[in-house]
Amino acid sequence: MSETKPTLKPVLVADLRPTQITVGYHEVALKRHELRALSVTKAGAFLGHHFVPVVLGPKGRNHIVDHHHLARALYEEGVKDVFVTVIADLSMLDKEAFLVVLDNRAWMHPFDATGKRRPYAEIPKSVDRLVDDPYRSLAGEVRRRGGYAKDLTPFAEFLWADFFRRRVDLALMKDDFDKASRQALQLARQTVANYLPGWSGADM
Repeated sequence: MSETKPTLKPVLVADLRPTQITVGYHEVALKRHELRALSVTKAGAFLGHHFVPVVLGPKGRNHIVDHHHLARALYEEGVKDVFVTVIADLSMLDKEAFLVVLDNRAWMHPFDATGKRRPYAEIPKSVDRLVDDPYRSLAGEVRRRGGYAKDLTPFAEFLWADFFRRRVDLALMKDDFDKASRQALQLARQTVANYLPGWSGADM
């Protein structure tokens, strides 16, 4: 495998291949808001320093292994291309072997919006087809509010999303996302969540 290196030639955002099925649309909306708030100069600097990490797969396609929310936000904002960082070149593998390696290296999250594992074929082929998982948005909001710490565990936020999926009512999130977030924040601080990455300890 190649060493990590920035790819000098930009890659079309529309050509990026996801390695997961879902994102949190609320998280995407926040990213879009942040992008719009930047001046032209600052936006250029931001994109020049935020490389999207990818693994090269069959036919040299760029498969995103992080920053799916940013990629989707860039797509929705009409940004045409982005710089990527190649963390591994697996372009010599056939499709089946490539997907198995992604899965076993924790570079893939083939779970749907209900938290159920799905066949590899259900992973969308472009970022505009990523499906909304409201609980992924809830997990992101709880982390921003200090409910748990950022952690390097692969797909840590999805583990928290699954935790909240079993405890916070979906209807509440749709009716009052702030109230649902406060409820989830309390849950995140209970000892029942102590197995999750970034758990910050129970309230005293």
